[in-house]
Amino acid sequence: MNDFTPKFRIGNGYDIHRLVIGRKLIIGGVDLKHPDNLGLDGHSDADVLIHSIMDALLGALSLGDIGKYFPPTDDKWKDIDSLFLLSRVIDLVRKQGWEINNIDSVIVAERPKIKPYVELMKKNLSNTLKIDNSLIGIKATTNEKLGPEGREEGISCHSVVLLEKKE
Repeated sequence: MNDFTPKFRIGNGYDIHRLVIGRKLIIGGVDLKHPDNLGLDGHSDADVLIHSIMDALLGALSLGDIGKYFPPTDDKWKDIDSLFLLSRVIDLVRKQGWEINNIDSVIVAERPKIKPYVELMKKNLSNTLKIDNSLIGIKATTNEKLGPEGREEGISCHSVVLLEKKE
């Protein structure tokens, strides 16, 4: 094995959670209102955007996935704010000598409309990650009534993160 360290690393993350009655709908640290009062089910707050970004960050550096650091079997992570978990993940990334170059995410949901919340989501992420919000892209799409997202059984998110080695 050589001593070559790449200047850039890319990570891909994905998450999906089931929509249920009786839970909050938290995405990007924002409490959204679903027209049918549905929220995302999960051990933590089930924030699909933040979970996919965390997995992308960890994957870029071959550090595993969020279940390795915050297992759903550990009650200390029950209902925890995913922005807090993200702050722990970015600390791991920075300790390895890397910085975020940019993030691009797409949320897949039929309802509610995500666009009105995107700027607040970007603000939450930029504050937690301590990066400019221009480095964060968040888009939303429907699944045209196809699959679990289209049937409103769940909401998913795909994220890509580009990391740059600090000099």
